[in-house]
Amino acid sequence: MPAMPENPGNVLLPIARATISSALGRPGAGVAADSPWLLEKGACFVTLTLHGQLRGCIGTLQAHRSLQLDVKANAHAAAFRDPRFSPLTENELDQTDIEISLLSAMQPLHFSGERHALAQLRPGIDGVVFEFGHYRSTFLPQVWEQLPDVAAFMSHLKHKAGLPPDFWAGEIKLSRYTVSKWKEVDVERVQND
Repeated sequence: MPAMPENPGNVLLPIARATISSALGRPGAGVAADSPWLLEKGACFVTLTLHGQLRGCIGTLQAHRSLQLDVKANAHAAAFRDPRFSPLTENELDQTDIEISLLSAMQPLHFSGERHALAQLRPGIDGVVFEFGHYRSTFLPQVWEQLPDVAAFMSHLKHKAGLPPDFWAGEIKLSRYTVSKWKEVDVERVQND
């Protein structure tokens, strides 16, 4: 993969904001997005917060398109198609903060039961994908900030998938990943220092 710049957030975050701005009919700032590393396949999540509260979060678990297209598609989906929220409005845009999480490759976990699986999770580091039949959910590593207890984290992950929090079966599959993440507030702070 071509080398990324020292702070990819300085490129990725403006791409996400310009995508959302354009969809709302606002002319977005021109974003130079022709670097070779943006054309490589990548998987990301775009998270929107409004006054510190989640406002949308959509992403891709497996890299299947260019990072640039993934950022654009997920920014648009987080703003307008997250089923938990109404579409973002133009009035909300200026108060909305954007965060991008670039995912590593998935690492399947091998375990003999729930206790063994929980012992392998690294709080604050691992994003986790839960799968059982057609049930599937994921939490980014950032969710550990609200759910630092491993058992509670897993219970909420199962609930998010549509299963009871105490559910367990031998056919469950778990995978973990890590992220590199950038927030607009952090990028702006660095640029202003």
